[in-house]
Amino acid sequence: MEYLIVIFLVLLSGLFSGLTLGLLSLDKNELKRKISLGDVRAKKVYSVRKNGNFLLATLLLGNVAVNSSLAIFLGNIASGVMAGIIATGLIVIFGEILPQATFSRYALAVGAQTAWLVKIFMIVLSPICWPIAWILDKGLGEEMPTVYSKKELMKIIEEHEDSTHSDVDEDEERIIKGALSYSNRTVEQVMTPRTVVFALDINTPLGEKTLNLIKEESFTRVPVYEGTIDNVKGVLYVKDLLSLKDGLLVKDVYKEENMIVVSGGTHLDKLLNIFINSKAHIAFVKDEYGGFDGVITLEDILEEILLQEIVDETDDVPDLQEKARETK
Repeated sequence: MEYLIVIFLVLLSGLFSGLTLGLLSLDKNELKRKISLGDVRAKKVYSVRKNGNFLLATLLLGNVAVNSSLAIFLGNIASGVMAGIIATGLIVIFGEILPQATFSRYALAVGAQTAWLVKIFMIVLSPICWPIAWILDKGLGEEMPTVYSKKELMKIIEEHEDSTHSDVDEDEERIIKGALSYSNRTVEQVMTPRTVVFALDINTPLGEKTLNLIKEESFTRVPVYEGTIDNVKGVLYVKDLLSLKDGLLVKDVYKEENMIVVSGGTHLDKLLNIFINSKAHIAFVKDEYGGFDGVITLEDILEEILLQEIVDETDDVPDLQEKARETK
């Protein structure tokens, strides 16, 4: 009978030890996310995990009580020194190492299966553990949530893409990393420099020569200036040329509405919101003295998010910034 009790106590010790490591290693916010996605196991575990200090006090008190009882029963079976050696071996191997190694790998699955049992332990030991948990809550405050930096999130995404257990693919990894990093980039880093910007003077006749030039450059939006490129006035939309009458000038067709002017230091996330709110797709970049630096489009920002050049059938030069560097 005593041997059966010893075996039972060793198993109980392992259960308390494994549950302590396994359940407390599960982040409450992560469990909430899984619950919102319909994970039934997370819902079961969260019911006992939500009160972290109460759970900790219950499992530790139960573990200490079981280990103390185990030492007492072994003392009745073997001599003092031998009982100590046997108790240490049983507790370390079967009460600590094996259960903790198992629970750390399958914390959610095992926790969901044993949540009902943990609730019983919490109810039975609540007269002792609840006051302890209350003191810990007041003294230490609530558990700090696990919050990752952008770089850490990108590293996590990389690890998920490399793992055979994840459904994150290479394209999703690239886009997520781009979405997390594009707000750190500025207009100056992405814009098309003025040296390669195709623009038209406001008084340019919209004759065959000009139309052929526009067709050759293949842009859907053309910056319009008056006198010099630094005096930008608006945008000429190529679609407005479809019903063009003879004898018109650029100034008769171009639009001044929704003309957006930004500085080179403007961050891309701010500019994206400006584009969305204004329903515009192009912005003019000016320096601190009002000089024209270049243009930036919605497509430029999307390329930074996608981390990939968007090239259509009319693009002769995929990267205009590279072309500007080559022409220096």
